[in-house]
This record gives sequence, structure tokens and C-alpha cells, in this order.
Amino acid sequence: MVVFPYGGERGMCGIVGVIGSAPAAPLLLEALRRLEYRGYDSAGIATLVGGRIERRRAPGKLAALARELERNPLGGTTGIGHTRWATHGEPSERNAHPHVSGGVAVVHNGIIENHLELRAELVAAGHVFETDTDTEVIPQLVAAYRRAGADPVSAARRAVARLQGAFALAMIFEDHEDLMVVARRGSPLAVGYGEAGEVYVGSDALALAPLTERIQYLEEGDFAVLRRGRPAAIFDATGREVQRPVVRTELSGALVGKGNYRHFMQKEIHEQPVVVGDTLRTFFDPATHRIVLPDLPFDPLAVPRLAAVACGTAAYAGLVGRYWFERLARLPVD
Repeated sequence: MVVFPYGGERGMCGIVGVIGSAPAAPLLLEALRRLEYRGYDSAGIATLVGGRIERRRAPGKLAALARELERNPLGGTTGIGHTRWATHGEPSERNAHPHVSGGVAVVHNGIIENHLELRAELVAAGHVFETDTDTEVIPQLVAAYRRAGADPVSAARRAVARLQGAFALAMIFEDHEDLMVVARRGSPLAVGYGEAGEVYVGSDALALAPLTERIQYLEEGDFAVLRRGRPAAIFDATGREVQRPVVRTELSGALVGKGNYRHFMQKEIHEQPVVVGDTLRTFFDPATHRIVLPDLPFDPLAVPRLAAVACGTAAYAGLVGRYWFERLARLPVD
């Protein structure tokens, strides 16, 4: 059994996207603010303006991107945004997402493990790269398939099929205001639906609060085509069209934001009593006044040992869990 504690100190990059009728840039910026808990070193937004892709990027905190948007506003009602935690290439405007090539803009979480091979193939075919990132191979590859005659969705599908590694990504295309393609493998991605036909994308439901309460979580290997006013067309890892349930979330902007605290860690510390109370209330049986745990899909007595996998503040949660499992259950924990 492996336990994955969740930590809010810092994490992977953040993705947001919208196909709507209101200006996209302010919505994307606010959604990125709700993902600040993940940690990041640069940020950017791209929208479709008159069928053309325009973008604004900035290293550092989101305040720098907000200032750039004040100086050079972005129009358009379809767009994608990203907060980056640098893995390939220094944190700079040049390496910040979204990346654009051949009329395709992409934001990406994760690692493209075969990016060097793909880059070498594309360079040999005459492509010129502008960044040091692994992500840039994605729009370059999609653009290559489009130049060969593929439509946007087919080109995106072919490109995603060639990627190795863990990723969640979203892409938009010039002259296609009502289209966004998303995919996930190893990294989470959620789709949200607005009351007036808007479609939203986020790394998790936190990014989409308070834009929508109707959330659809993509599953491992899913590839989805999003259009305004329609349910997502979702295809699993085998290419078969599938349905994923749409669920309601009670998350709110107040829950996600920093509130009056200086930073998220301070907020988490002060929220601990409330979180413990909410957790106990979830399992509390008012008839017996006892805590009733849910049935587990395995026999806990047959588990020889546990492994707790975590980083950041979640690692401390793992250490506390190890103490109690070993003290009370006499179960060794790594």
C-alpha cells in the first residue's frame, strides 16, 4: 500500500483555460492566482484575438504578469494560462508558457522525457526552437502535422501519441475560436462547465472555483476536445470515446485564496483546527456518537508494511502518520 499525502507548500505547474463569451484574460489571471499554492517562478497567458494568438508572459510572481497585462491588455474570449516551475531552462520570459509555434499555443505540466529526440527530429526538418524547454516540442510537432495537412484535432492527437513522460496539457489554435484540445497522462486535469455554455480547464477543481460547480475529471490517458456550449468529447488511451461523470464541487474562492494571511503556509497552519473538525465530521455517526471509517478495498491485517510518499509540508504529515501507524498498529512505515 502506498499513501500519497497532499502538501500545499509547492508543487508542479498550474494550467487554466477558458472558452467563453466574457474577456478571457481576467478570468485566467484570477484562476492562476488560485493555483499559487503550487509554487511557480513565471507565468503567462495566451488568447485568441481576431483569430490570432496573442500572449503575455513574465518571470516572477503573478503581480508581474498583471502589470504586463495592464500595460498591454489582451482581448479575446478563448485562452489558456500557466504558472511554471522551471525544470528545463531558466525562469525567464522566453521560457515561460504558453509556447507558440505555427498557430498553436500550448501550456503543459510535467516532463516530456523524449523531448531531445523529438527536438532533434524537428530541427533536422528545419524547425527553429526559441526556448530551452521540453514543452516547445509539443506545438512544434503539432504545427508540423498541420502543415502536412492534418486538421487541428488530428494533429494534436498524433503529437500527443508521440509524447513520453508525465503531462497534462491544453492547446488552442489560430482561427479556431471555439476549440481547445486537452490531454493528461500522469498529471491531473479537470474540465468545468459554466451556466451559459462556458467551458473551463484547470489543473484541479481549485483553479475553477468559483467559476463553476460542475466539474469533470479526466482519467489517465484521456484526450478531450472542448467546444463552447457542448460536453467534452473524451477519448481514452485506446482512442475509444468515453463518458466521464460530471460532479458538483462545493469549493469556493474563499477556501482557495490566501485570505488575510501573508502566504499559504501561514493559512494552512491556522486552518488546522477547522480541517481536523471537518475531517472528523465526515466520519462521525450521530446515532452512535462514534467515528466510523469507510470500508477499505483490502484487508488491513494482511498489509506487511506501508510506504508514505510525499514532499514539502506533506512530508511532515507522512512522518506523523508513520508515528501513529507504528505506535498503534505496529506496522512498519517507510
